Amino acid sequence: MSSIRFALNHMCAPSLSLESFFSAANTLGIDSVEIRNDLAGKAILDGTPAATVGELAARYGLTIISINALQRFNEWNEARAKEAAKLIGYARDCGAQALVLVPVNDGSGREPEARKQNLVAALTALKPMLDAAGIVGLVEPLGFEICSLRSKTEAAAAIEELGAQSAFRLVHDTFHHHLAGETAIFPALTGLVHISGVSDTAVSVADMRDPHRVLVNASDRLDNVGQMRALLSAGYAGPFSFEPFAPDVHALKEPVTALKESMAYMAAHV
Repeated sequence: MSSIRFALNHMCAPSLSLESFFSAANTLGIDSVEIRNDLAGKAILDGTPAATVGELAARYGLTIISINALQRFNEWNEARAKEAAKLIGYARDCGAQALVLVPVNDGSGREPEARKQNLVAALTALKPMLDAAGIVGLVEPLGFEICSLRSKTEAAAAIEELGAQSAFRLVHDTFHHHLAGETAIFPALTGLVHISGVSDTAVSVADMRDPHRVLVNASDRLDNVGQMRALLSAGYAGPFSFEPFAPDVHALKEPVTALKESMAYMAAHV
């Protein structure tokens, strides 16, 4: 298992308090976690100060690899700038390494010219903010057909064009990679991999959505094992972070046991 660096996103077990979530990571021998700003009644949304989150992570010997996420990052406006400043400040103050950047996903901004302009404008505005705080922006293309940024190739080209590799990395999400039908991987530019599987045999790829995303097992349809092998053999050495959204995963009474089984499956097959 040493070749795979697993991490936990709080979406693995959103009903757990932050401390219980950190404790679960410890139990699994995992030292890297992602915290979220979209879980009601939990840090960050419950008003927990960044310093408190940082102290708690230190107590459990954990690295906070990201805050997930600044939504609609490529729809740059005054409100987004304020939201970004707040999240980047929180990331800095809690000791997080990065902020995940999620694109507009409502069917707007999909025209090629608009896509590029919006992406470049957002990256240009975010770069000095991220650089000043020493935080990395993790751009996460979403594979859904309605998304304004589906392609990692497009994101990588914009980052390169701006010479902004110091500030940005890509998220390779195994679910979104499969949905986008994208074959290219960017191991050198990838800062984080999100892993989740789809086992439901009845759903078409075009109809796959977040609630289908379970822990990776032998009936996975997304070829997580193949994607992970490809990334590792191409030199990716970063974390593989569990990010399941399925309600039945969230309802598990023993999430640690289920995560342990998934980790063992991947370790044996990757």
